[in-house]
Amino acid sequence: MASRNANARKKEVKKETGLGLTYKKDENFGEWYSEVVVSGEMIEYYDISGCYILRPWTMTIWETLQAFFDAEIKKMNIKNAYFPLFVTENVLQKEKDHIEGFAPEVAWVTKSGQSDLEVPIAIRPTSETVMYPYFSKWIRGHRDLPLRLNQWCNVVRWEFSHPTPFIRSREFLWQEGHTAFATKVEADQEVLEILELYRRIYEEFLAIPVVKGRKSELEKFAGGLYTTSVEAFIPNTGRGIQGATSHCLGQNFAKMFQINFENEKGERAMVWQNSWAYTTRTIGVMVMVHGDDKGLVLPPRVASLQIIVVPVPYKDANTDAIFEACRSTVQKLSDAGFRTEADLRDNYSPGWKYSHWEMKGVPLRIEIGPKDLANNQVRVVRRDNGVKKDIPVSSLVEQVKEILSSIQETLFNAAKEKRDACIKVINTWDEFIAALNDKKLILAPWCDEEEVEKDVKARTKGELGAAKTLCTPFDQPRLPEGTLCFASGKPAKKWTYWGRSY
Repeated sequence: MASRNANARKKEVKKETGLGLTYKKDENFGEWYSEVVVSGEMIEYYDISGCYILRPWTMTIWETLQAFFDAEIKKMNIKNAYFPLFVTENVLQKEKDHIEGFAPEVAWVTKSGQSDLEVPIAIRPTSETVMYPYFSKWIRGHRDLPLRLNQWCNVVRWEFSHPTPFIRSREFLWQEGHTAFATKVEADQEVLEILELYRRIYEEFLAIPVVKGRKSELEKFAGGLYTTSVEAFIPNTGRGIQGATSHCLGQNFAKMFQINFENEKGERAMVWQNSWAYTTRTIGVMVMVHGDDKGLVLPPRVASLQIIVVPVPYKDANTDAIFEACRSTVQKLSDAGFRTEADLRDNYSPGWKYSHWEMKGVPLRIEIGPKDLANNQVRVVRRDNGVKKDIPVSSLVEQVKEILSSIQETLFNAAKEKRDACIKVINTWDEFIAALNDKKLILAPWCDEEEVEKDVKARTKGELGAAKTLCTPFDQPRLPEGTLCFASGKPAKKWTYWGRSY
């Protein structure tokens, strides 16, 4: 009976506020996600399928990540540039493996007004082929190296599989770094330095645990030498998700685009190249990992708004004094460097405001009512766990600072605990299938053969999608002598993460 009353009450709240989510994260994850990104005012659907409007609530997060990453790569002496959006067909097709990997997703411009273009022009799915003819022009001798460029831009990949806001869209924002070195040693070193920045974006800013590792030959970047990535995991769907990639391209593109230089001995040599990128997908992963049945849950380091101050005037309360206390609280916290606002709208009840800002994921709510005014205190309520605490105005700044850093840490630890609970170490095919059906992130001994991975994909094809390698973690557990591959029974060479993925 109690639960029926609770449900009736919930319906009542939804009716009264027009807020609240229709779907539950644990019951219908896909619908919950689509609802939460719109209700939390992160995106709006657009009239072209697979394209989304990124609203200010999203863009502030993107800009925070951008400010961090941009400053870090500048310390590494990587410079920003901007290359055109368009690329001609013959240039795009220079590196065969590369374009084969992207061909189905390339969008083409074929008309200008009513007249057909003589030569169709592609819109960049990525910019290797846009940039490298000019690398070849600019690099002549060893003094021109390293050449290290980055661009912040959009790319278009005309996906036909299930579009999902942030996760799979036809246009997305990213940075793409493209660098050239005289030696492989320098290229290898940069690959890992950039990967560490990607780890920091996920773990330190978005409070999401990731695994650093290397992609299999089958899953690596088309045309590259090897690919490293940070991999996240979504416990609700049991799917891995590639968080960002840092590729060593080797000398493949240098060969195709004739990027040669004269080394110190006066000999002709080819450069070694890298490319690396992270995208607005990062934000979708954050929503999936931390969101709950009330809406978004934003980590304080990236939240557009860290603190919302809500006045709670009762019938005969001195509203002016309460509003004034709200304004001075905002002033005090803003001066201390916190992103703070007050919701002083008088046409909404405090309860409606609570729901609204919870839906938008603001990490901390401060309530000020007559009792708080009288006691020279405020009430703070955490978004992540709902814990309420009264704190004296005199120690407001110090305590808020502590609470926000506790929220950031708690979110990361909770996400790590959930992810770790999903990791399943297996040794046999039967254990693998059981773990896969149980939505696990599977760590398995593997012989590292491409045919075996293709076979696993073929044998696990189904409605939920096939299983594949996610990455081989750099942090390798001990592989006991005589361990066999779970899929082929041949001697295992390494531990690799497997699973379904986005």
